[in-house]
Amino acid sequence: MTKKITIAIDGFSSTGKSTIAKLLANKYNYVYVDTGAMYRAITLFAKLNGYVTKDTFNKEALINDLTSISLSFHFNEKIGFSEMYLNNRNVEQQIRTLEVSQLVSKVAEISEVRKKLVLEQQFMGKDGGVVMDGRDIGTVVFPNADLKLFMTASADKRAIRRYKELIDRGDKVTFEDVLFNVEERDRIDSTREDSPLTKAKDAITFDNSDMGITEQFERICSLVDQRLSKI
Repeated sequence: MTKKITIAIDGFSSTGKSTIAKLLANKYNYVYVDTGAMYRAITLFAKLNGYVTKDTFNKEALINDLTSISLSFHFNEKIGFSEMYLNNRNVEQQIRTLEVSQLVSKVAEISEVRKKLVLEQQFMGKDGGVVMDGRDIGTVVFPNADLKLFMTASADKRAIRRYKELIDRGDKVTFEDVLFNVEERDRIDSTREDSPLTKAKDAITFDNSDMGITEQFERICSLVDQRLSKI
């Protein structure tokens, strides 16, 4: 039987967690779960239903409507990874906008939202052979994960990456808005009462401020291979 482990990748926004996780999943033939996409999908649902805006948030309305939300990932062969579906509708592009980014930390603070998604995430990875990235994977979702990474980078470097990504996609944004969003998400994610963004005690810190994707991937693959050799 092929040896498989559970890989948990946590860290700040725009540190390339999803990119690395996708590459690892492809290399080792693991299931990839983008937990950030799940929180973004619920945020999009709340936004479309008028539950959340920049200035208002009807938390009770969202909580009462959580049972009507169905989330799933569907693999897209053309692009090589799974896309996010909200109530059987592909929302992969809609959840990546700056507007959703500005609201997602508010929604992710809600305990009922986190409980719903943690249960779904644990079910997705119950058999191992999974790469999951987010904010609380190594601390809450899979505290016994075989390999835990905590990815970080300076706010400026992360904002530059995110800004280029949005501009290349055709979004009309300013760097100042993107930088503010990165710093505000850091503040909210790190100070919320329920499952704040913290580094697991046994996680390996990975600062990629001055590191390209290829170097990151090679170094992390070495860590994965070390773990696999021990089981």
